[in-house]
Amino acid sequence: MPHEQITLYTAKACPYAQRTEIALAEVGAPFKRYEIDLGNKPEWYAPKVNPASKVPAIAYGGPDVSPENASPKSIKLAESLILVEFIGDLYPSSSILPADPVQRAQARFFIEVVSTKFSPNFMKFISGNPEGTHAALLAGVDAIQDLLPDGVKYAVNDQYTIADIALAPFWARLNVLVQKGIGAYKDEERKKFLKGLEDPKYTKFNGYVQRLLARQSFKSTFHEVRLLLCR
Repeated sequence: MPHEQITLYTAKACPYAQRTEIALAEVGAPFKRYEIDLGNKPEWYAPKVNPASKVPAIAYGGPDVSPENASPKSIKLAESLILVEFIGDLYPSSSILPADPVQRAQARFFIEVVSTKFSPNFMKFISGNPEGTHAALLAGVDAIQDLLPDGVKYAVNDQYTIADIALAPFWARLNVLVQKGIGAYKDEERKKFLKGLEDPKYTKFNGYVQRLLARQSFKSTFHEVRLLLCR
């Protein structure tokens, strides 16, 4: 069935925004893309699109207008995880939002672990927060690996879902920044983290994140050059 038009307000450097772009790529949804300059946001963005002035945001439905003139008749939605589920609901045949209630709950629980055990430690590590140690990062990796089932490709099963979308942009950014030595962390902490990942006990996790980064929907929405320019 036809869907209402979608306008996505996003930013190439933002991991939260990339979640939404991955979801749209996975379902094959047509949409307008508008890049928001995070260092110089348009004056119209907060009053017309997202009062919190954050990306990502979506204007759904309404008349066909330019992104700069978002219609009050369109529905404005924000927050990456909400948007990813919304896109999954719009395109149920894509299965990024599992139809099975148990698997859907498992995907959401996986996201909760990413959001509470991994992403905060990633932010602390990159910013040089004293609590952002290599040990804290590896603890987040442990928490994720503990949820990965044996013998399947992704977080819940062999089907790529919202759970995988939640993690991929954050892991990719950590991988690039640590490999290139970019961040406010101590170099000794960086080396300990990379050495820790080489432990054979992380074989399952390392295989899993390699599959995430090899996914076409990820590769087509990840802009490493833009990320490096924003450092």
